Amino acid sequence: MKNINFEKITLRKKISSRGGGIEISLDTLGFKGVKMTAYQNYLGGGLLGRVDNDCTISDWENNKKLIDISTSLKKYFHSLTNPDTEWEGQSFEQNQRIPVSGY
Repeated sequence: MKNINFEKITLRKKISSRGGGIEISLDTLGFKGVKMTAYQNYLGGGLLGRVDNDCTISDWENNKKLIDISTSLKKYFHSLTNPDTEWEGQSFEQNQRIPVSGY
């Protein structure tokens, strides 16, 4: 998947130390009227869960192009929520090995 400028297609974005989410429009990516989100839950103890996605198309996980977009969006959102410090930094791969939710 080519580099996507998520800033240009962002509909809403809320980020905090307790996670948050981002919603994008997929109109310019070939999916008219479709939206996709990436979100991250707070697990407690200062730990954020795995970045996950959802899409307004049901069964989107079986579409290769949508999977590629979702992976790029997850990586982008992780770059926004992950502090890049010696003590708190976590790679995207490390993040994807932890649970989405504490429940």
